[in-house]
Amino acid sequence: MSFIIEPAKKVPIIYEADVCVIGGSATGVFAAVRAARLGARVVIVEKQNSFGGVATNGLVAVWHTFNDKTGKNQIISGLTEEVVNRIDPIDSQPGDCNTHFFNPHEMKIELDAMLKEQNVKIYLHTYYAGLITDGNRIDCVLVENKDGRGAIKARFFVDATGDGDLCRDLGVEHYVNDNIQPPSAVMLVQGKAPAMGQSGLLHEHHKEFDMDDDWGWTTDLPGLLNMEMRADTHIFNVMCNKADDLTKAEIEGREKMRKIIRMLRKYGDPEQVYSIVAACSYIGIRDTYHYKTKYQANYLELLLGKNYDDNILNGTYNIDVHHKERGIMFMQFDGTYTQESTDGTIYHGNWRKENGIDPNLPVPTCYHLPFKCLVGEKYENIIAAGRMINADQPSFGALRVMVNLNQIGEAAGVAAFVACDQNKSVQDINGVDVAKLLSKGGSANLG
Repeated sequence: MSFIIEPAKKVPIIYEADVCVIGGSATGVFAAVRAARLGARVVIVEKQNSFGGVATNGLVAVWHTFNDKTGKNQIISGLTEEVVNRIDPIDSQPGDCNTHFFNPHEMKIELDAMLKEQNVKIYLHTYYAGLITDGNRIDCVLVENKDGRGAIKARFFVDATGDGDLCRDLGVEHYVNDNIQPPSAVMLVQGKAPAMGQSGLLHEHHKEFDMDDDWGWTTDLPGLLNMEMRADTHIFNVMCNKADDLTKAEIEGREKMRKIIRMLRKYGDPEQVYSIVAACSYIGIRDTYHYKTKYQANYLELLLGKNYDDNILNGTYNIDVHHKERGIMFMQFDGTYTQESTDGTIYHGNWRKENGIDPNLPVPTCYHLPFKCLVGEKYENIIAAGRMINADQPSFGALRVMVNLNQIGEAAGVAAFVACDQNKSVQDINGVDVAKLLSKGGSANLG
């Protein structure tokens, strides 16, 4: 690779804050709102034209249940529940298994409102471009937008970029899972379609349309008549924190959308008129780099329901690992797991027996995550919040979903406030204090 030398220049400081959040997914927004509600001066930077990330620009407009496995006890509330309740009931409705569906465009507007209510300084169409450190602390981040390059100074930073862009530039040690869970390109489609997955049209006709023997899922969305959200495809063999691969994934995703429509027009319901109504403006990325912290989540502690004094998360979404050749693996609390391949072959096993777990141990109704999972080893004023979480591959398959990352975002915002309020590094603040303050702010049953 050849290089040029960029001339040095003065960069204006465009904003100073207590807390700076880079990345405006729901994870980043919830970090910003929680820190601001506690009294911090907060700024948030988002590269797209709106907030919400995969939930809005990615069109994945469903959040999993707020209840435990019994369905009787609510274990997730906080900003996740609040924002769903704030949307008009026509545009936000519960579904089967206590899932929550919403109009993604209504969600965008509500996230705007939540930030504005807390006087969070907002920068949209603004790209993170680098950072300047002072020893073990970040002094400022550099951003680019229509005004050119500027610097944002803050006492604490939340990296909610998904891929850990700030961690990358700091040189934080990272790793890549053996099996990278592939991204999906989502679209809203006019017309109700028959099954597309392992036993459906895609499996039967994929060769005719030059597609992978793939699988996916679909759902109706509230307030949208005769329309479905479709996530029928994966983009394989890409690493979406790399520019070329991300470009390839976006283009290939749109190509596959068109092929799905062509397939539906030929083999779908002849009474339906199939057409793309909206294509995601940002592909749904599941997995790229993971950055090392003081604790790595592991699936045995997760599925055995281990609790922690510094618990910041409650969840029930089962371990869900996507493989190219082997399809999808689901692991449940009771020990059962299934591996369903793209050719329809299903393998059943029991992870409790395979790991020699005492059969008398009770089956939990939810899992937890400790705050120390977010605490880095070196840099004092940053937390990485999002899918870059330090987790082994199976536990990541559960923690990566939005209701869990939302909670991680809230915890990061609370921790950022505590660090500023107590003038301490993230390594020195008490995780139990973070958990208690998080619970007082509305997150359910975290104490």
